[in-house]
Amino acid sequence: MKRSAGTAIIAGMIFPLHESLKGHDTVARSRALEQSQWWTPSAIAEHQVGRLRSFLSEIGARVPFYRRLFAELQFDPMQVTAVSDLAALPLLTKTIIRSNLTELTSDAAIGLKRFNTGGSSGEPLIFFVGSKRRSHDIAAKWRATRWWDVDIGDREVVLWGSPVELSAQDWLRKARDGLLRTHLISAFEMSPTLLDSFVARIRALRPRMLFGYPSALAHVARHAQAKGQRMDDLGIRVAFVTSERLYDDQRTTISRVFGCPVANGYGSRDAGFIAHECPSGGMHISAEDIVIEIVDGAGRRLPPGQQGEIVVTHLATADFPFVRYRTGDVASLDPSPCRCGRGLPLLADIQGRSTDFVTAADGTVMHGLSLIYSVRDVPGIEQFRIVQHDLLHTEVELVTNESFAVEAERRIVDGFKARLGHAVDVRVTHVPVIARERSGKYRYVVSHVTAGVARAPEASEAAGP
Repeated sequence: MKRSAGTAIIAGMIFPLHESLKGHDTVARSRALEQSQWWTPSAIAEHQVGRLRSFLSEIGARVPFYRRLFAELQFDPMQVTAVSDLAALPLLTKTIIRSNLTELTSDAAIGLKRFNTGGSSGEPLIFFVGSKRRSHDIAAKWRATRWWDVDIGDREVVLWGSPVELSAQDWLRKARDGLLRTHLISAFEMSPTLLDSFVARIRALRPRMLFGYPSALAHVARHAQAKGQRMDDLGIRVAFVTSERLYDDQRTTISRVFGCPVANGYGSRDAGFIAHECPSGGMHISAEDIVIEIVDGAGRRLPPGQQGEIVVTHLATADFPFVRYRTGDVASLDPSPCRCGRGLPLLADIQGRSTDFVTAADGTVMHGLSLIYSVRDVPGIEQFRIVQHDLLHTEVELVTNESFAVEAERRIVDGFKARLGHAVDVRVTHVPVIARERSGKYRYVVSHVTAGVARAPEASEAAGP
């Protein structure tokens, strides 16, 4: 890989120092992954089983939940000789995690960080992550970045929407992003004026890579195209997309407008960075750290080639274990090797998360994730779905338990109105269950408004005679 002097300094000195100061062993893990990706499939499988055995032994000794479970099942981690032996353990769900936060924390855990999911399955989740897990996830992402002849330190534009990234831009974070040459653009609000500024900023920065939601990058690309603004002359090498399902039309649009290939990534905050696409088209599982099982509706393991739910065991989560964790996503294991020659197993036919844009009453287009932060951390909400029926009517479907407070409804309504407009009728509906899509996924934001096409009528007009 040819790197500029600036990129070489950042990737070889600044980023390693940054990770070391955070207590991460990312660099050592990255070097190991660069080697192991070229092992034979059988060698990777053997390595994976060895790590699985050690991981299960550690959590059986140090995590109260698994210490009790293994004793009840008379499960001996040292007898594990294949991934299939995991079938002796029950599946892990969000409900189980929510009910056992303390019991799932290792007695030896130090420096855990609290995280929560974006609620992409309609079921927000609070969990904890240790430094080893963070190191392994970052190293896996770093390896996949290099597959595309770009590296940490190459100029990057990130189109993202987490409030952690958008609200915590203090001087230290800004300094770090400046050193690493990462430029963040909010994916939450996409009015025509803001889209013009996004296009202008990308052109001015001339990044070597893009990173973001596929729906957001495609939206910016379509806007640039409609304005007659070229984006394929900037030298962008690759557009990395993640967090949502990548549709064929999005891939085509992003690739054509930005003049670069699109590299899909599959993972989540809770389950980790699971699989990344290489230039040959294979979705490679980070099998050194991640064990993937595909199961049917009854939780039975399915063979390669058959589609079912993705179940994840993350081998770097001994501080707060994810063992046979149900993602709710659907895919299959690809039995064919990848043309690139890497021995890593492949994930195929991923039916991942799908997010709609929503449109405010004044025509401002926002990423669907911009609404869920008024819902996901409210105590007592077990599931939710947001349905934008039209510009002036939005419904929030909730499945709640006894800890849900009535006054929380007003906070939800106020939060939505602040985003969508105070003339919008926001209705909270309590339902016993939220049905899944045909794919098996929950679709947590549904908008029936064509983004950017129409503005809401005036309130008096909308009220009718």
